[in-house]
Amino acid sequence: MPKTREDLIAFLRGLDIQTTTVDHPPLFTVEDSQALRGEIAGGHTKNLFLKDKKDNVFLLTVDEHAEIDLKQIHTRIGGSGRVSFGKPELLMELLGVKPGAVTIFGLINDTGGRVTAFLDAGLMENDVINGHPLTNEATTSIGRDDLIRFVEATGHKANVLKLTA
Repeated sequence: MPKTREDLIAFLRGLDIQTTTVDHPPLFTVEDSQALRGEIAGGHTKNLFLKDKKDNVFLLTVDEHAEIDLKQIHTRIGGSGRVSFGKPELLMELLGVKPGAVTIFGLINDTGGRVTAFLDAGLMENDVINGHPLTNEATTSIGRDDLIRFVEATGHKANVLKLTA
């Protein structure tokens, strides 16, 4: 059973990481997010759940305005050939979320460490990063350094890399 928003918040508290979470109607796209989120400060994320031809799985967390060249990104992230979007079933299995709620916080559900996570260097220039807390009905704000601590506490490496062209 995937972890819930409440499980995530408890995990973050256990790491002594302070966050704030704002509830809102479900957001499925960056456009939805921009229209409905209100005045939440910090960098807002877009997340790409990708896999390569050898079934390696990647999660790219970038600024909401970032453009990623899907034909070339495999060369930056070490993919085996071009990447494609992972299927919803794999997304639920590994990150415990549905399409429209993909988030860096989903790493809490990847207990087998199958997902390789990348945080875009441009996004990481923000002091505060915002992402869905395992549901697209809320936005959680977390400090940049605390986000890295979270990723590492889930057993993943926090790969910070320039992902945009």
